[in-house]
Amino acid sequence: MEIFGQVLSFGHVIFLLLALGLALSFEFVNGFHDTANAVATVIYTHTLKPWIAVVWSGLFNLLGVLTSTGAVAFGIVALLPVELVIHVGSAAGFAMVFSLLISAIIWNVGTWYFGLPASSSHTLIGSIMGVGLANAMLSNGHGFGEGVNWDKAIDTGKALLFSPIMGFLCAGLLLLATKVLIKNKELYEAPEGKKAPPLWIRILLILTCTGVSFAHGSNDGQKGMGLIMLILIGIVPATFAVNLDTNPQAIQDLSSTAQTISFQMDKHSPGAAMAAGPVAEQYLSDYLKPSGKMGPDTFAAIGTKCREISSELEGHKSLTELNDDQRRALRNDLYLTSASLAKAVKQNLLTDPAEQKAAKDLAKHMDNLTKFIAAWVKFAVALALGLGTMIGWKRIVVTVGEKIGKSHLTYAQGASAELVAALTIMAADKYGLPVSTTHILSSGIAGTMAANRSGLQMETLRNIALAWVLTLPVCMFLGGAIFAFTLNVIFHALGIK
Repeated sequence: MEIFGQVLSFGHVIFLLLALGLALSFEFVNGFHDTANAVATVIYTHTLKPWIAVVWSGLFNLLGVLTSTGAVAFGIVALLPVELVIHVGSAAGFAMVFSLLISAIIWNVGTWYFGLPASSSHTLIGSIMGVGLANAMLSNGHGFGEGVNWDKAIDTGKALLFSPIMGFLCAGLLLLATKVLIKNKELYEAPEGKKAPPLWIRILLILTCTGVSFAHGSNDGQKGMGLIMLILIGIVPATFAVNLDTNPQAIQDLSSTAQTISFQMDKHSPGAAMAAGPVAEQYLSDYLKPSGKMGPDTFAAIGTKCREISSELEGHKSLTELNDDQRRALRNDLYLTSASLAKAVKQNLLTDPAEQKAAKDLAKHMDNLTKFIAAWVKFAVALALGLGTMIGWKRIVVTVGEKIGKSHLTYAQGASAELVAALTIMAADKYGLPVSTTHILSSGIAGTMAANRSGLQMETLRNIALAWVLTLPVCMFLGGAIFAFTLNVIFHALGIK
């Protein structure tokens, strides 16, 4: 059967459909949690009817997804074990995708059922870490901690930890500043029955809802996109291993630049000989592990891979001229070389400023060929988010509007929390960091309640905090356990290798 321009067996078609279904289900459930927060204020204050709010939010989620850079998507992918990323079409690669998605969906549905604004970002990252640790334990010669990119995990953890704190403080301060600048009492009232607020307040709340929706799409929507692209790369590499739309000039520039960088890497490895192909690949894979150290052989491996890439691209005007195996091999070489150059720059191993710049530029050019999101994937993710919001918004809206503070949410509190959430998420998106819309907005609401001296419902905050604390360890356990079971029991029984 031919799908996406590649002939697939019946088994691979089933795997593809199942994996895509799981990835879109994750985004659908994500709509219960995070996207529902975007519409909570306008629905709770009767600014917009629920169906209008959901459609409006879905539209701007779509725009956010479509205009996103992809940095967050591939920031998530960078947390995965390097050997599973480059061999995603193997049994372990398939088990990885299924396990982290299933564990994330289980936890998200459970917390949604109890009306807890849990974080889809925490959920997915915990599942990824669990899969990485399980893979390291099941692989011979791998230490327990080798399965996780700890540098990236620490950066991500900082973003997830500090963004709610920023939400709490900034939303509270913004509310206090608003009280000083805007004296109209209507802004500081809570909704009465089903009565809509004055027109100017409705416009304000619609704008802040729009901002959160757009920001959410540009950040949270990317998490599923990166995983879907991994699925496509593993099952349909002929079409998705590299960006086939890359123009001839970019191909030519990459080929010549890679050749130049190879000579610079040779200067760091005088006398070191490095075999091409799997040998150089193994050296780079080892370097990219948490305990990996740079040495002359590693520099030689980078130089060797640069020459291989240059040779593979030389004389070609389009990547469609490469056969299926060449595209798959090219992607692996580009991924390993780019990541190795980026790590070397981050560790200040390239001290010459000109050399640093050349390495960064080459890594960026390589990423353009491997880190891309197909347009239809963006539309599918945005649709899944919107559908999830339509079904699951009620529980989260009630929690945000009535169960965080001891008094009901006022118009000013909702607008302040949403504006801060939108700006915080956009800032995180710029740096490719995944953050939780749920935790930023709910902490923002709590901040405005504290600033307003409205009081906080400690039971709700305790439950939210408990979900926040438990999400990572529970999802790590679920992800690791499902990965081990899938790989060693289900796939072994089916004879999948």
